[in-house]
Amino acid sequence: MKAIIITLAILFVLLQFRLWFGEGGMQAIWRLDKAIAAQAAENERLKERNQTLAAEVTDLKQGLEAIEERARYDLGMIKQDETFYQIVD
Repeated sequence: MKAIIITLAILFVLLQFRLWFGEGGMQAIWRLDKAIAAQAAENERLKERNQTLAAEVTDLKQGLEAIEERARYDLGMIKQDETFYQIVD
C-alpha cells in the first residue's frame, strides 16, 4: 500500500512539473500573455498614429490652411508682400 502511494505521489509531482515548467506549460502561457499585451499596446499606439496621419491627409486634401502651414514651416515659404524675420539665439 505504501509503495502505491509513493508511486502516485511521484507521478503527481512529475505531472505538476510538466504542467508548470514543461513545454506548453504555465510559464510559456505567461510569456505569451505578456507578448500579447505588449503587441496590443503597440497596435494601439500605431492605430492612434494612423488616425492622426489620416486626419492630416484629409486636411491637406480639403483645406488650403494646412497646405499653407506646410509651405511655411517645412519649405520656409512666405506670402507675397510679407516680411520675414529670423531670430537667431
